This record gives sequence, C-alpha cells and structure tokens, in this order.
Amino acid sequence: MTVFWIMTALMAALAGLLVLAGARRGADAGEVVTPAVASAELSELDRLKARGLLDEAGWAAARAEAGRRILSARRDAVPIAAGSLDRFWVLGGIAAAVAGALVLYILIAAPGLPDQGYQRRVDDWSTRLDTLQPPQIAAVVAREVEQRPYDHQALTMLGMARSGAGDPIGAVSAFRRAAALQPDDAGSWIRLGQSLVRVNGGAVSGDAEAAFRRALEIDPGQGSARYFLGEAALARGDAAMAREMWSPLIAAMDRADPDRLQLQARLAGAGS
Repeated sequence: MTVFWIMTALMAALAGLLVLAGARRGADAGEVVTPAVASAELSELDRLKARGLLDEAGWAAARAEAGRRILSARRDAVPIAAGSLDRFWVLGGIAAAVAGALVLYILIAAPGLPDQGYQRRVDDWSTRLDTLQPPQIAAVVAREVEQRPYDHQALTMLGMARSGAGDPIGAVSAFRRAAALQPDDAGSWIRLGQSLVRVNGGAVSGDAEAAFRRALEIDPGQGSARYFLGEAALARGDAAMAREMWSPLIAAMDRADPDRLQLQARLAGAGS
C-alpha cells in the first residue's frame, strides 16, 4: 500500500509539471508577418513580372495567394497574454483534481483492505465452488492441473471450465493435452475439434477437421464428428462427402425433427 501511495504522488507531480510546462510555453503563435516582410514579398513579385519571368495571369495569381497567406498569418498571430495569477489557477486545478480523486477512492474503494495474493484468492475460491463465476472455476481447476499435469480427467475439466469462461483458446490448449494423453479417446478429439471451431468463429478449420476425423476413426458412431465434417465438406463444395457424413444422421432422426429437415434441405441445395 505504501508503494501505491508513493507512485500516486509521483504521477500527480509529473502530471502537474507537464501541465505547467505546457501552460508556460503557450500555443505556437505561428508565422509572424510584419508590414516590411509583406511589402518586400509583393515588390519581388512586381520585379519578376517586369523582367518577364511572370506573365499577367501568373503575377495576378501569385499576388492573390500571397495576400491570402499574409492575411491568414496576421489573423492567426494572436498574442497570448498570461496573467500574474494564472499559475496559481493552474496549480489549484491540479490540486483539486488530485483531492477529488482521493476523496472518490476513500468513498468508493476500500483503502484499508489488505493486499491479497492471487494464490490466496484461489485458496478461498476452492472452498466455495458453488458460488464461483466461470473464470474463477477455471482458475481453481488450472491449479489442480498444475499439481496433476498428466491427469486426463483434470485436463478435460480444465478445458470445459475455460470454455465456459469464454476462453476458447485456453480450452483448445487443455483439450489438446488431454487428447495427447489418451489418443484413443474419441471424446477428447470431439471436444478439441469443437473448441477449434469456436476459436475460428464457427468455421471448421483444417485442425478441427483432423480432430473430428480422428474421433470418427476411433468411433464411427460419433454424430458430432459427422456433423462438423459435413459442414466442412459443404464449405469447400464437396456435396458427395457432406451426403456421406450426414446420411447416417438423417436416417437416425425422427422424420418430423426440424434438424433432420434442415440437413436434408442443405444437402438438396448443395446438390442442385
């Protein structure tokens, strides 16, 4: 907590110095055009015309452009006047902002709360699993996996927890490790493929397709693998492969099932 207050004071002081430095410099006054400079520029244009280096049209255009530039510079060159009390107003504003932030911190935050390390929080979460949010559950399971890195069930639970916490990339990592531990478990490959689909925004990537094919090799009755492999086939225009994947699914569904009718309609559309 002491370090926090030291850093807060240093940042407030630095902000004050930056504001004061900017106020002292003021805004850039821009180009200052005196009457002598303006007269010399217009006279030079007249000499160029007299020597034949500028025709009538070019001379008129150059004088008009010079006039516009001179008028613009004079209009923008507004002197900045700083009063003798301005620095005190600036310092007062900085002090008020710091004091307001401190008051808000005291009213809204908990300045007397002691620091609590991450591992201590995980210890606390592990004693009340029924009240945790998905990210907290994932943190508790992740620590279990650290203690049991070759436990297939723990890795599977970690993948499911991360998926529920909205971390599909973390879920892919956990399911990939679980599949590597038990390569003959079709469920591990299914979960890996589904997580890869989520990471890819719903599209069946090459890695996901390979995972689903591996699951189907282990267990030809895996309906989820057949569904996603059919999706991948339709995405690349392979209607025959999609029909091969989905026909067993369609045959196993009730004739009135809306999902069955949807699959049939998509196959019919792909074949037309």
